[in-house]
Amino acid sequence: MGSAEDAVKEKLLWNVKKEVKQIMEEAVTRKFVHEDSSHIIALCGAVEACLLHQLRRRAAGFLRSDKMAALFTKVGKTCPVAEEICHKVQELQQQVEGRKPSAGKQDALRRQGSASGKAPSLSLQALKHIWVRTALIEKVLDRVMQYLVENSSKYYEKEALLADPVFGPILASLLVGPCALEYTKLKTTDHYWTDPSADELVQRHRIRGPPNRQDSPAKRPALGIRKRHSSGSASEDRLAACAREYVESLHQNSRTRLLYGKNNVLVQPKEDMEAVPGYLSLHQSAESLTLKWTPNQLMNGTLGDSELEKSVYWDYALVVPFSQIVCIHCHQQKSGGTLVLVSQDGIQRPPLHFPQGGHLLSFLSCLENGLLPRGQLEPPLWTQQGKGKVFPKLRKRSSVRTVDVEEMGTGRATDYVFRIIYPGHRHEHRLAYCRHLSTVRTHLSALVHHNIIPPARPPGASGGLTKDVWSKYQKDEKNYKELELLRQVYYGGVEHEIRKDVWPFLLGHYKFGMSKKEMEQVDSAVAARYKRVLAEWKACEAAVRQREQDTQPATLPKFSSGSSIDSHVQRLIHRDSTISNDVFLSVDDLEPPKPPGTEDSRPEPEQELGARPPGTTVVEQQQSVEFDSPDSGLPSSRNYSVASGIQSSIDEGQSMGFEEEDDGGGEEGSDRPVLAAHAFSEPQDPSQEKASQARELDAGEELVAVCAAAYTIELLDTMALNLHRIDKDVQRCDRNYWYFTPPNLERLRDVMCSYVWEHLDVGYVQGMCDLLAPLLVVLDDDQLAYSCFSHLMKRMSQNFPNGGAMDTHFANMRSLIQILDSELFELMHQNGDYTHFYFCYRWFLLDFKRELLYEDVFAVWEVIWAARHISSEHFVLFVALALVEAYREIIRDNNMDFTDIIKFFNERAEHHDAQEILQIARDLVHKVQMLIENK
Repeated sequence: MGSAEDAVKEKLLWNVKKEVKQIMEEAVTRKFVHEDSSHIIALCGAVEACLLHQLRRRAAGFLRSDKMAALFTKVGKTCPVAEEICHKVQELQQQVEGRKPSAGKQDALRRQGSASGKAPSLSLQALKHIWVRTALIEKVLDRVMQYLVENSSKYYEKEALLADPVFGPILASLLVGPCALEYTKLKTTDHYWTDPSADELVQRHRIRGPPNRQDSPAKRPALGIRKRHSSGSASEDRLAACAREYVESLHQNSRTRLLYGKNNVLVQPKEDMEAVPGYLSLHQSAESLTLKWTPNQLMNGTLGDSELEKSVYWDYALVVPFSQIVCIHCHQQKSGGTLVLVSQDGIQRPPLHFPQGGHLLSFLSCLENGLLPRGQLEPPLWTQQGKGKVFPKLRKRSSVRTVDVEEMGTGRATDYVFRIIYPGHRHEHRLAYCRHLSTVRTHLSALVHHNIIPPARPPGASGGLTKDVWSKYQKDEKNYKELELLRQVYYGGVEHEIRKDVWPFLLGHYKFGMSKKEMEQVDSAVAARYKRVLAEWKACEAAVRQREQDTQPATLPKFSSGSSIDSHVQRLIHRDSTISNDVFLSVDDLEPPKPPGTEDSRPEPEQELGARPPGTTVVEQQQSVEFDSPDSGLPSSRNYSVASGIQSSIDEGQSMGFEEEDDGGGEEGSDRPVLAAHAFSEPQDPSQEKASQARELDAGEELVAVCAAAYTIELLDTMALNLHRIDKDVQRCDRNYWYFTPPNLERLRDVMCSYVWEHLDVGYVQGMCDLLAPLLVVLDDDQLAYSCFSHLMKRMSQNFPNGGAMDTHFANMRSLIQILDSELFELMHQNGDYTHFYFCYRWFLLDFKRELLYEDVFAVWEVIWAARHISSEHFVLFVALALVEAYREIIRDNNMDFTDIIKFFNERAEHHDAQEILQIARDLVHKVQMLIENK
C-alpha cells in the first residue's frame, strides 16, 4: 500500500515539474509569460491536484463543493498572504459578474483584467483555477504552499503529498521560479497570442485554404500588415487600426508627399481572374519614391474593421519601391494605356491599365518629376509648347522620317520602353541584374545537371521501379538501360519487396551490368574482408577488456591511500559521459584539454620497464602515457598508423612470439594489426584442425595478454573510447522499431565497430548508427550492410565535424533560397537573420533520418541516391529547401524567427508528407535548370 501511495505522490510531483519546465521555457523564449498562456492553466491544474491530495474532509468548511475556495479561506484566517488572495479573488469574481467593485481596489483588478477597467475576459479554464492562478500571478503561490507544508498537520492526512517530509518541501521549492516571472496581458507586435504547436499551425493553415501564391521565384513584396488572427479583442482592434492606417497613408500626410492619384486603374492579379479596379498613387518621401495600388474594395469603406483586416484583397494590393525598378514598358491603346514595371531581377509586375484621357502620360510626367534630381527617365519625355509633356517622337527603322505620335493612326498602338537611370550610376541596375544571372550560371549550375529533367512523373516511371521491371532486367540486362532504371527510381522509388536487391546497386556495392559470377566475386571479397576486420577489432576489444580488469586492482592501493582517482576506466567513462543525446556536438568538444602537470602520478623511467612483472608492465606504461597526453583518448586528437604502433611494440620486446607470424596475415598495405587474423582464422589443412583447436584453447589466455602488449597504448585508449560510445548509441538506436531486438542490436554493433576499426582516424561520431540502421533493416545481411554503409559514408562522412561539407551545404542553401524564393529569404533575414540555415544541421547530418517515418526514410534515401545520376548530385539541398517551402506560408504568416522555426520543425518531425516533399524537390531542381537554360 505504501508503494502505491508513493507512486501517486511521485506522479503528482512529476506533473508539476513538467509544467514548471514548460512555463520557464516559455519565459526564456518569449521574455515574458502571457496571462492567457495555456501553460499557466496546465500548471494551475497540476498544483490544484497536489493541494487536494489527501485533504482532510472533516475540517471546518471542507465539505463545500468548492474545496479550493474553502482551503484558501481557512488558511487565510492564519496566513496574511492567503487572506490577501481571498480578497483579490472575491473582487475579481465581482468584476466578472458585472458588479462594480470599490474604488480603492482597482489595482488588483487591473492585474487580472484589462488596463481600461473593463470586465476581464477570463476563459472557463481560468475561472476554474482562479484561486491558484491569482496566487501565481500575484507571485505568492510559493509562500502559500510553504505555509501549507509547514502546517500540513492542520489540513492534510499523514499520507498527503504536502505532509510528506521530502515531497512537500520539493513542491514548494518548485514554485519559486514561476512566482518570480513577469505575467502580462499586453499583446505586443511580436506576440499576439501564446505560441501554438506545430500541428495546430498546420491545421489552421489547412482550414484557411491554399494560399494565392505566384509561381515566379520572386513573389511581390507583402504589405507588412500581419494577418495573425487572435481571439483577444485587443489584437483585433490593433490589426484593424493597422489596416485603417494603411488606407490613410495613401493620402497626403506629413511624412510623404502625394504626387499622383487615380481611381479605377485596373490590375489583373492572377491569370484566371478578371481585372480588378483600384486606386493608384505615387508617394515621395525624403529617401524613396513608392507606387501603391489598392483595390477599391479596401478603399470604399463598405467593409467593417474585422472584415477589412481579413479581406483577401490585401493579397492583391501592390507596394512597389521604384528603387527596385529598372524598366517601364508603356503600351498605348485605343482603350487607354498599359504600364508594366520590370524589377532588377527581371520579374515583371502585374500590368496597370489606365483609362482613356491621357492618364498614362500624366502618370509618367509625375514620375519623371519625382525622380529628380537623383534619377531620370531615359529617353525623357518631351515638352511641347501649348501641350506640356508629350511622348518622345519615334523614328521608324525603315525610314529616316520622324513620325509624331499624333500623326499615327488612332487604331495603331505605340510602345515605349523607358529606363530609370541615376546620373553617375548609369549601369548600376544593369550590372546588378548581370550579377544575378552570373550567380545563377556560375554557382548554381554546379548544383544540377544541365540536361533538363521534367518534374512531373512520365508515364513509364509513374509507378517507380517495380518487381516486374526488375525481374525482366535480371533475366536480360538488355531490356533496360541503367539510366532508365534510375529514372524510375527518381520518380517513383523502389517497391519494398525488391529493395534488398536494388539498394546494393544504388549504393555502389554492385555495378549495373554485372554478371552473377562477378556479383558473387564481389560478395566473396566483401565477406573475407568483413571476417578479417571483425576478427581484428574483436581481438583488440578483448585486450581492452583485459586491461580494464587489470587496471581496477592496480588502482585499489591508490583508493585506500587517499590519493586522487586516476583510473583509466574512470577517465574514459567521465570523458564520454559528456556526450549529449543530440547530434549537434562534435567529438572534439567532449572534453577540453587539461593543462600539463595536473595529474598526481608521474611517468616512470623508461629503463625500469623491463624489470617490472609482466602483469603490470602494460598497465603502468599506459598510465604514464595517459598522464602525459590528456587528450590521447580522442580519435581526432592526432592521426597515427596502427601498424607503426605494433612495430614499435615489437622493437621494444613486448610482443615475443609473434615475429614469426608477421609474414602471413593481413592484406598488403594494411595499417591495422594482423596478428588477430591468425588467431581467429580457420586452418587451411583439415587434418590439422583438431591440433589447431587445441593450440588455440591452450593459448587463449596467453593471446589476450600478449595482445595487450602488441597494441600501442594510444590504440587501446582510442578503441576503448569508441567502443564505449558505440555501446551507448546502439542500445538507444530506434528502440521503438520492431526490427531492433537484442540479437539485431548486436549485429548492428558488429557492423558499426567494423567500420570504425577501419577508420580510427575519425572514430565513431554520434549519428553514424542512425545511418547504418535503415541499411541493416532493408538488407538484413551483416556483410552486405557493412559494404553498403562503407559506400554511403564516402559521401556522408564529409558532413560530420571532421569534414567540411556542412558549411558548403549552408552556403548553397542560402544561394538557392535567395534565387528561388526571395520573399522568404528577406523574411528570414529580417527576423534575426537565420539565413545561416543552422536549423538544417540535423537534416544534412543524417539525410533526414530523424525527420521522417522509417518507411519514408527508405523512399527519400533511394531517390537521393538515384538523383546523383539523373538530376543533381546535391539533391539533399533541394529536399531541405522543399521542407522549408512546404511550410513557407506558415513561416511567413506567423513571422517566425530562428527559435520559432527550430521549435516548429522539431515538433513536425515524423509528420511530413514524404511524397509531397520529394515532388517539391523535383520542381525546385527543374526551376534551377530552367534558370540556367535561359541565361
